[in-house]
Amino acid sequence: MGARGPREGARLGHPGTLAPQWGALVVSLEHRFYGRSVPPGGLGLAQLRFLSSRHALADVASARVHLSWIFNVSASSPWVSFGGSYAGSLAAWARLKFPHLIWAAVASSAPVQAQLDFSGYNVCRRAVAEAFSELDRGLSEGEEARAALQSAVRACGALEAPEDQAELLEQLEELVGAAVQYDQQAGAPLDVRGLCHLILANQSGGALSGLRDAIQLVLRTLGLPCLPSSRAAAVAALRDPKPWAGRSDRQWFYQTCTEFGYYITCEDPSCPFSRRSALPAQLQLCAQVFGLSPASVAEAVTRTNTYYGGQSPGATRVFFVNGDIDPWHVLGVLRAPGPSEPAVLLRGTSHCADMAPAGPSDPPSLLRGRQGLPCKHAFTKAATSPSQPRICPASGRLHASPGAPANIDPMPGGFLGREQDSSVGRAPHPLPLPTVRGIPPVT
Repeated sequence: MGARGPREGARLGHPGTLAPQWGALVVSLEHRFYGRSVPPGGLGLAQLRFLSSRHALADVASARVHLSWIFNVSASSPWVSFGGSYAGSLAAWARLKFPHLIWAAVASSAPVQAQLDFSGYNVCRRAVAEAFSELDRGLSEGEEARAALQSAVRACGALEAPEDQAELLEQLEELVGAAVQYDQQAGAPLDVRGLCHLILANQSGGALSGLRDAIQLVLRTLGLPCLPSSRAAAVAALRDPKPWAGRSDRQWFYQTCTEFGYYITCEDPSCPFSRRSALPAQLQLCAQVFGLSPASVAEAVTRTNTYYGGQSPGATRVFFVNGDIDPWHVLGVLRAPGPSEPAVLLRGTSHCADMAPAGPSDPPSLLRGRQGLPCKHAFTKAATSPSQPRICPASGRLHASPGAPANIDPMPGGFLGREQDSSVGRAPHPLPLPTVRGIPPVT
């Protein structure tokens, strides 16, 4: 299943490695309004009204019927949807809404519960909180202090306007959030261990010095000159209806305003980020860009959960896979609703890591988690006897009784051997910076 980015052919990953075992055809579907699937009229509001998860699911159903005809697929052959992050939600919802077309689904890191605001990041909270407190003080101490801060954190522009200060703070929150969400994944410029080491190892120079080192490392890795800090530039970019290759910021932000929310705030007392991160500011952006009122955004989130069922979607034969390092796992299905709806929580595993090909540094829980995908003979049985299909966890290791999560191999010493703290972030994020209005996603 495609989601917030272009599909340049089928992304094989782990699902692709399973295909030869099943003799399966692998098809990669691009989400409407992303990649090359942007309508001729561009991304104006008149066109965007046809962009939603419901429209995307209708495309899935249409493609399923059409592809069966094109490839002469037997009516007894089961179709299984795979997806990660938002695409994982789509995979589960495709099975929920079209059970006569989709036989089963694997939903990886799927935040099926839409939520207006979100506070779920976990990372060396005390040190991060001290760094952001120092940032807040610097922004409040006058023009000279703000100029010094601009240089220290490599901001692209001046930090005099409150809205520009907020933009910079969000970029920094996203930098920290990306390290957590994509911990130890290929392509991520910084992982949790590296981030916390940089912040904690440089405490003698002040709490902000470690965060400054992390900023420099990320910018150097990505080849970026500075961190964006202009809210006016961000709003102008989001308002621009012109499509370009790989664009996803305007489309995904529209979906957050009309379906999902997922806005990261710092209103929780345990939040380590700046207190300037408030929900009204996020909702104001929906009004500035799309003319949508805060009340309409809240109503849209409620409608989404009513339509799909939130964390109790009610679909059978859906395998929900989450990693406990991934902050968004709290919006997924963590407890198996029934015997045909297994749910596993992989210890020491980040966002959508189970969908990637196996690697030498994969934790044992991730290796066994991949083995827990619906096994070969279950699909063989389905092909010959579709009325009695079943899901088969490998070697019984991932069996989860209804109402209980299958927790695999708890890591010694807790969360990477460090304190488990609550933090915050934004929407399910792309690499390398997890922003709803920036870099194209990987899922």
